[in-house]
Amino acid sequence: MKQLLKQDKLAESFSIAMLLALVGGYLDIYSYLARGKVFANTQTGNLVLLGYNIAQGNLEKILYYILPISSFVGGIWLAKIIEYKMKEGKYFDWLHFLLGIEIVVLFIVMFIPEGKLNVIANIMVSFVCALQVQGFRKVNGNSYSTVMFTGNLKNVAERFSHYSITKESDALENGMIYLGITLMFVIGGWLGALITMEYEAKAVGLVNIVLGLVFILLYIEKRRDI
Repeated sequence: MKQLLKQDKLAESFSIAMLLALVGGYLDIYSYLARGKVFANTQTGNLVLLGYNIAQGNLEKILYYILPISSFVGGIWLAKIIEYKMKEGKYFDWLHFLLGIEIVVLFIVMFIPEGKLNVIANIMVSFVCALQVQGFRKVNGNSYSTVMFTGNLKNVAERFSHYSITKESDALENGMIYLGITLMFVIGGWLGALITMEYEAKAVGLVNIVLGLVFILLYIEKRRDI
């Protein structure tokens, strides 16, 4: 399928989207299982729980949920500033810089003990997710998210529905792209659950291997284009 093989820009390729979707699913279940039932990726759940605790007047829990939400917003803000301010380098660009920050932050999270310091870990993981969602926004020309999947799931149904009506091959191909990254997100959640239940806080280290692979692939592409 032409769309699946198209890689005009590696950062927007299907292969990179699959790797980052794996990271997204993994981090979400990691923060939920190892860090006090907080969703690091999709702030929707945290916003709902924030509202619930406001209704309960539970100040401690209000802060518990508002901090990762604020961290996510701050991460988006910083990523946008980096995108606009950072000059294109010979070997690296702003996406390499974002990935480098993600790797360093998650390395630190590995060594934060579970318990009272979970709130710090969740702030940092939410920050990482924000950098990723802002840095990688397209796959083969289509808008998508590597960490928030309601929109991606909607696009799966929409593209397949469009194909069933029009028989347009592009709709089918795009539907397969969205389905692929959605399934990879689920696989990330499954893998993350197994590893987190075994290794607890340190389980986040596996994510850095995947992010490091993405960094290397983008670096190789950059060198090739010199």
